[in-house]
Amino acid sequence: MADVDTGGRDRLALAVLVQYRMATTAQMHLILSPEVRIEQTRRRLAKLREEGLVDRITLPRAGRTRVWHPTPYGAQLAGEWPELRGRRPPRGATDRTAVRLKAGHGLTVTETALAFLKDARHRGDMCRPLDWIPEVRHPLGGGEAVIPDALLYYQRRSADGADGAGGAHRTTGTDGVDGADGAGDTEGTRGGVMLRAFVEVDRATMGPERLATKLGTYARLHRYAPAPAARPRQQPFPEPMQESWRQRYPLFPRLLFVLDGTGPAGVTTRIHALRAAARDIALAGFLRDVPVLAAPLADLLQHGPAAPVWHPIQESDHRVGWMHTRHP
Repeated sequence: MADVDTGGRDRLALAVLVQYRMATTAQMHLILSPEVRIEQTRRRLAKLREEGLVDRITLPRAGRTRVWHPTPYGAQLAGEWPELRGRRPPRGATDRTAVRLKAGHGLTVTETALAFLKDARHRGDMCRPLDWIPEVRHPLGGGEAVIPDALLYYQRRSADGADGAGGAHRTTGTDGVDGADGAGDTEGTRGGVMLRAFVEVDRATMGPERLATKLGTYARLHRYAPAPAARPRQQPFPEPMQESWRQRYPLFPRLLFVLDGTGPAGVTTRIHALRAAARDIALAGFLRDVPVLAAPLADLLQHGPAAPVWHPIQESDHRVGWMHTRHP
């Protein structure tokens, strides 16, 4: 029983790769066991590879970086675990060619996850590796769907300094916080505050205007209510239509745009495009209820997501932490 935790650590390593799709050796080390030597992580990944659960590709550039991904067998095995139920990765996640072609975006998404994980550890907050869930599908009807790059679950220790710029805020409405004053904490197990966020990672592979159209897509999700099932005509009090997101979340997650792949001028251009789109009157209700923030990935990595590095898309005179809310 002395080595009883070995299987648990192997299991977490495979679960992370299945859920995250891909990660470098260094990323896996920082996600799993930053307190030990990286050689232990290398040996763990090598063992999982020998067992046919994970595989790797080597990028020809970037110092011949090794990128790890699950095999079909690994994905099938982990998909049966309770912690990954309903999170089976797409078929391409286990294909070497698909991993190579998606490595730029996929590794950037993993790097963004690391920024939140490391910040939570530093702050004493609760955000475990599997609290970062890539590509959760949210149907919009008619075969359409919103699929954020990631869905983040994060339990803040307390409401102090919630906005990253001094001072706590009481939240109301649907801004992705379960009771920032601690009174409405419905899920926290340590008396903290549960936050949720949709995260969009943009590497400047699409134009600024196309990026900005995502605001409208999330606004559609915010108000989308599927048509109720047919009821007998004699039913005197039909059930009111309810937005579909309420079946998953008590509050609508906030929306975070993480910007990479361009210099400061490009970041500014993209923030301006988001702000221009936010002036659309059709988005007023969504933007009134849901904080939408944008920040360069470089700033997240240097200062941490909780630092005041985020630009509220409806305000241009200051920066805030990602836990910021506009409500007084």
